[in-house]
Amino acid sequence: MYDVSTRKRALALVGQGRSLNSVSRETGISRAAIRSWQERLEPLPRMAPEDPGPPADERAYSYLLGLYLGDGCISAHPRSGYYLRIACADAWPGLIQLCREAITQVRPSIGVYALQREGCTMVTSYSRHWPSLFPQHGPGKKHERTIALAPWQQAIVDAHPWEFIRGLIHSDGCRITNWTTRLVDGEPKRYEYPRYFFTNLSGDIMRLFTEALNLVGVEWRLANSRNISIARKASVALLDTHVGPKH
Repeated sequence: MYDVSTRKRALALVGQGRSLNSVSRETGISRAAIRSWQERLEPLPRMAPEDPGPPADERAYSYLLGLYLGDGCISAHPRSGYYLRIACADAWPGLIQLCREAITQVRPSIGVYALQREGCTMVTSYSRHWPSLFPQHGPGKKHERTIALAPWQQAIVDAHPWEFIRGLIHSDGCRITNWTTRLVDGEPKRYEYPRYFFTNLSGDIMRLFTEALNLVGVEWRLANSRNISIARKASVALLDTHVGPKH
């Protein structure tokens, strides 16, 4: 929802003779929204939405929550309701499909569609209830504000930690092969080993990730302020079993 001052600034640009296209590009506001403000400046009063109830599938919700915290956002429709958007790299078509399935399982009655962007696909769904289902929604970037789970969300994550971990790694993590050299009989030999990384600018999201890792017995270490590394053989094996590489 845009405030009145934002609406007035956009209309002032239009009043200067600018096209809707150019004003939209400059402000990031859709042409449809600006056009509607030409007819009515004041926002329509919003009725409090009814309680959407719990997610239809808590296991799918735990996975979708991980995707949302990593690469998701919620934006208001110009008139009513909200869009949930999850950015999925085109390099991982399997991830795009899993994301679509998770949204459908969480809210079976709503539609899901894909919007192509450069290098990625925005898996998108419209509902009045997304802010209730993802109360982490708010103005500004996630790493610039507090991110904490509501008690009912924490209960779902505690019941389905692997799905939450999987969603976070599928959004902001990777499985790579590291290598080093060791002396064997006086000769340097190349030694390769797998490792998982999770990268996020939000300290709160990093904490939620490591708390879930602790819950399932995965050993991790802080590589730096924005990277979590999992390299212990037993822990990598656990992640291979429950998460696996993106595809």
